[in-house]
Amino acid sequence: MITALGAVDADLGILKSGKEADVHLLRRWVPADPDGAVVLAAKRYRTADHRMFHRDAGYLEGRRVRRSRETRAMARRTDFGKDVITTQWAGAEFAALDRLWSLGLPVPYPVQLTGTEMLMEFIGTADGVAAPRLAQTRPSPPVLAELYEQLRTVLLVLAGEGWAHGDLSPYNVLVTGPDQDQVVVIDWPQIVDVIGNPHGFDLLARDVANVCQWFVRRGLDVDEGMLQGEVVAAATSR
Repeated sequence: MITALGAVDADLGILKSGKEADVHLLRRWVPADPDGAVVLAAKRYRTADHRMFHRDAGYLEGRRVRRSRETRAMARRTDFGKDVITTQWAGAEFAALDRLWSLGLPVPYPVQLTGTEMLMEFIGTADGVAAPRLAQTRPSPPVLAELYEQLRTVLLVLAGEGWAHGDLSPYNVLVTGPDQDQVVVIDWPQIVDVIGNPHGFDLLARDVANVCQWFVRRGLDVDEGMLQGEVVAAATSR
């Protein structure tokens, strides 16, 4: 139903406003079946005139586009080049979610990509209340340990595929379930090829540090150095 040709969308407002994109809440239904409506998240990347390109350079290294004209325009940050970059961010995030979902990782299901707008599964309640971010929670010790193990698995699987999230932190992790003991990792446009990007291993190390240090502050005894070694070994053993 969510991809039916006759589906109708209603914009319910902004969930999150960021420097690169705004995330809107959508209600989608087929007129013949209004009771089958679903709630989706629509991530709309900003245009060249309204988007801040403060973090493009480091993440885009190692990525390629088909036309040399586009590559030159991106490097020079012309208006056309910024439009190419915006489209590339959206395409990269959609492709990443598609692959990560197929690997069984806890990410939102990617529904549809149209230009610079990406529709994906809404992580929250059926009435449009978003799941809390990990940074907002105060898990009990058993739940804290379980959440850490889930994120450790995410990092290891990603590294095994040769990737780093590139901006992983407690603010890019949602927690779901009745006991808030299940993670969903969001915000994937800057996903990095660890080998192809000269900053890849630095970004991988930063992801690990951000995760471990948050759990340590919450009272969980985790070994950041050990996890750093594990993810580097996974990334270099491909």
